[in-house]
Amino acid sequence: MRASVLLLLFTTSLFSYFISPKAFAEEDGITVGGAVRFQYVLADYDTGQKNRGGDLDFDIFRLDLDGRKGDVILSAQYRWFNYMQALRHAYMGYDFTDEWQGQIGIVIQPFGTMPYNSHSYFFSSNFYLGLEDNNGAGIKFTKRSSDWDLDIAYILNDELGGATGAARSKADRYNYDVTGIRLPGEGIYDEPTQAVGENNTFMLRAAHKWNLGAERQFELGASVHYGGFHDGVASVGTRQNFAVHMVYDHGPWQFQGQYATYDYNMDIENNGVVVGAYAYFDTIPESADIYTANVAYSKDVSLGPITNLNFYNNYSLITNKSGLQDDTMMNVTGVAVSAGGMFTYIDYVIGQNQPFINGSIGQDGGSTEHRFNINFGFYF
Repeated sequence: MRASVLLLLFTTSLFSYFISPKAFAEEDGITVGGAVRFQYVLADYDTGQKNRGGDLDFDIFRLDLDGRKGDVILSAQYRWFNYMQALRHAYMGYDFTDEWQGQIGIVIQPFGTMPYNSHSYFFSSNFYLGLEDNNGAGIKFTKRSSDWDLDIAYILNDELGGATGAARSKADRYNYDVTGIRLPGEGIYDEPTQAVGENNTFMLRAAHKWNLGAERQFELGASVHYGGFHDGVASVGTRQNFAVHMVYDHGPWQFQGQYATYDYNMDIENNGVVVGAYAYFDTIPESADIYTANVAYSKDVSLGPITNLNFYNNYSLITNKSGLQDDTMMNVTGVAVSAGGMFTYIDYVIGQNQPFINGSIGQDGGSTEHRFNINFGFYF
């Protein structure tokens, strides 16, 4: 039996062993929530759209399930778009102590600033590399205390079952995962001829938090991933991801900074690796470095139904891209508006070689593009 299967069986058994009745338990029940969101877009790279004053479209319908039965936790989120549907996460969990929790199923992978290395609707450029708010099939243990965050995870494969998993399309997913090797002669957005999937990845994230008083807190952390790629028959490469991050909160201000790097060492000659998400395939280089610098200011207000305004500027730079000369850059300036059950992102985006801003991380020669975006929805 393969070592990965033995390890997964062992960790599952260990997880199950600790699930025993406790002297206390929260009240049973599953909370049903979700969101309905819409989006207005005005982009300078779409002449027809500019001429008609932009487009207003349905974005997503989202369903959330959270709660417990006995001592076992359930958390799941599913999303429907016009063009696809996708699972964000779905796991069962158990609180071993007030600080330690175990999760098994489709979990959120620990990496860098969490829960998000961003404040805007567009995340940071890490998201488009699968290094922010990404999910995977496996088991995770988390510790949350006043001074430490610790995450230990083993991800067997991506949420769609890896290279041989049954799925409508390997591009129909919430976040970006490697789905293939970009062979010479293929187009940057082509479906891959050589399919691969992420496999057997070990993850560790640790962050220390200091309470500095006077509404000031500082966090410093590091993350590491090590695993491989599999084509359904044999191993075809390895993957290594690393990040260091910091977060500083001072009253209404928050500052985030992060350096991350990844290295996907494929055994097959390639022009990069193929990633899939949001119903299309794209290409990223085998390795790159990513820098992010974010600032946000939160202000409580009383303006009719509006109760909070969170102003932000998020900057991302992807550089040292293997096989490529040009960097990827994205800057998002915006404000998030809270009004009862309604939440709105108003973003002005400047990007170059950036997905969803008329570009790709796996290309050279992209021009600087601009996009004005309003995403609004009701959360229930």
